[in-house]
Amino acid sequence: MTAGVVIVGTGVAGAGAALALRAQGYDGGVTVIGREPHLPYRRPALSKEMLTAGLPIEKAFLRSDAVWTEKDVVLRTSVTVDGGDTGARVLDLSDGSTLAYESLLLATGSSSRHLPGLAPGDRVAYLRDHDDAVALRERLTGAKAVTVIGSGLIGSEIASAAEKLGVATTIVEAAPLPLARVVPPVIGERLARLQRDHGVELLLGHAPDAVTPDADGVTVAVGGREIRSDLLVVAVGTVPDTALAERLGAQVDNGIVVDSRFRTSVPGVFAAGDAASLPHPLLDGHYRAENWNAAQDQGTAAAKAILGDSPAASVPWGWSNQFGVLIQFAGWPSADCDIEVEGSIDDGKFVARCSRGGELVGAVAMDSPRELTAARGLLTARLVPQAVS
Repeated sequence: MTAGVVIVGTGVAGAGAALALRAQGYDGGVTVIGREPHLPYRRPALSKEMLTAGLPIEKAFLRSDAVWTEKDVVLRTSVTVDGGDTGARVLDLSDGSTLAYESLLLATGSSSRHLPGLAPGDRVAYLRDHDDAVALRERLTGAKAVTVIGSGLIGSEIASAAEKLGVATTIVEAAPLPLARVVPPVIGERLARLQRDHGVELLLGHAPDAVTPDADGVTVAVGGREIRSDLLVVAVGTVPDTALAERLGAQVDNGIVVDSRFRTSVPGVFAAGDAASLPHPLLDGHYRAENWNAAQDQGTAAAKAILGDSPAASVPWGWSNQFGVLIQFAGWPSADCDIEVEGSIDDGKFVARCSRGGELVGAVAMDSPRELTAARGLLTARLVPQAVS
């Protein structure tokens, strides 16, 4: 067997690429390297079933160990790539070994954005991997009150889980509304009402002035008051993991810059998933799609590109479960979009089609999966003439 394809990252982009290579008939070597000790698993479960129901990680595995063996995919867990020689196409691994490749896919994902000077500890938590989720659930089940900094998707889902576990919850958000970057204000207002209707104290337009953890809890000074809780969870976004790409000499600009065939600036090196910065198929510039479904689609497309095919551009989409409500996104919605609403935002059952310059660019839906799928189809139709050549 040849040196074949090496994939760095066991998230859905990396794992999906490995499976897609086999589905496309590739019979060379496929090795997937990941820093965690587990088989590839469904990361959306971290802020959902793992927090609310203590889902065992085995229930979240993408495939069983037997399937990876059957597909002849080598999983090297608890290992990282320290660097390598892209001219010789050899990687240096943290266990002291080296690994040759013909094609390399960087699916390194992203990490939680940390607040300066606020490291994780007994009273301060961040959520990014399985160990984080297990520790956070244990702390939530023993807590009476929790403060969450950030009302994005992860912060809101953590607040929803805390509310379900009977923990009094306060969200502190510097923006004027939840999800202020990605949804028009009228939808942000509806999300704020959803959270407050479920007992969450939502402090908008305020960044923490100071955070003081101690042996018994944590105090957050914000807006002229002090909020005392048992635990603080920081959910202020993510940072693309580009360290390896930089060491290998690839161009980086808010992610690993790739072309429409997922090729980086380094020959033989590709990138996909949360860490990749892709050419925008409808607007100028590049974008990063930080959600599960987009990473899955990109992993499959990158596998095709590695094999010399020309994958078509795709529409990113994702979902969030919060306070018993299904929230879905497709395309590239933003706060400054014009919207056309089908259904009722006030009643909490709608799809909002988002446009710029009269052209559809995205959609946001609440408890309307069929309508979201239809909007996604319209977006996909816009991309057909721009299939990658």
